[in-house]
Amino acid sequence: MTKQISGRNQLTGKITAVQLGDVVAEVTVAVGENLVDAIITRKSAIALDLKVGDIVTALIKSTEVMIMKDMP
Repeated sequence: MTKQISGRNQLTGKITAVQLGDVVAEVTVAVGENLVDAIITRKSAIALDLKVGDIVTALIKSTEVMIMKDMP
């Protein structure tokens, strides 16, 4: 069975770090040359068996996205 999700801002990358805390986990994902940090529950990180080297997709849900550009 294939699952779908409504989130459109999806970034696929490779986990470079997983730090488990008492309650939360910090997961760092390399997307190209950029890093995305996610704070998720420790329970979710363990349930997903997240580890360095895993290929994952970060889903970003935000009510505000800003764009920045260097100007001459």
